[in-house]
Amino acid sequence: MKDFSPISRVVVHHRVQFSETDMAGLVHFSQFFRYMEKAEAEFFRQVGVSMVQQDGSVFRGWPRGRVSAKFMAPLYFEDVVEIELLVKEIKERALTFFYRFRRRESPFLSAEGRPVEENLAKGEMTTVLVEKSGLAGSMQSLPLPQSLRDRIREADPIAMRP
Repeated sequence: MKDFSPISRVVVHHRVQFSETDMAGLVHFSQFFRYMEKAEAEFFRQVGVSMVQQDGSVFRGWPRGRVSAKFMAPLYFEDVVEIELLVKEIKERALTFFYRFRRRESPFLSAEGRPVEENLAKGEMTTVLVEKSGLAGSMQSLPLPQSLRDRIREADPIAMRP
């Protein structure tokens, strides 16, 4: 089995695709929630946990309990955005992540001689470990397994300041 050092932070980069924008080349706000999920998937990969598990007719997964975002600047087509995920809180049955979005590259802003690196948004997401039996079964929350708890830790609250 792979040895895991506990982690509290993951950073991923994403180049904005045309399909993520409107006709003015601005990223639609809903894309930021997809970017959160991209970082979340990488976080779970790094700790060796699949976000969706199936054992016969029993499914385990991580639905959202809460999500929020605050937007501070627009993101444009072909910009490169850095998505930083920090583990804000480890609860009995859930994890709360803090997200920070920063622009790292921008062909349009660079061409205009404008500053490129900029804080774009921040957000939070709480995701709950659940189990569901069959398609018609109801979801029941589960305690986080000790094996997962051993691989993660809460980030320093100072890291979540602006």
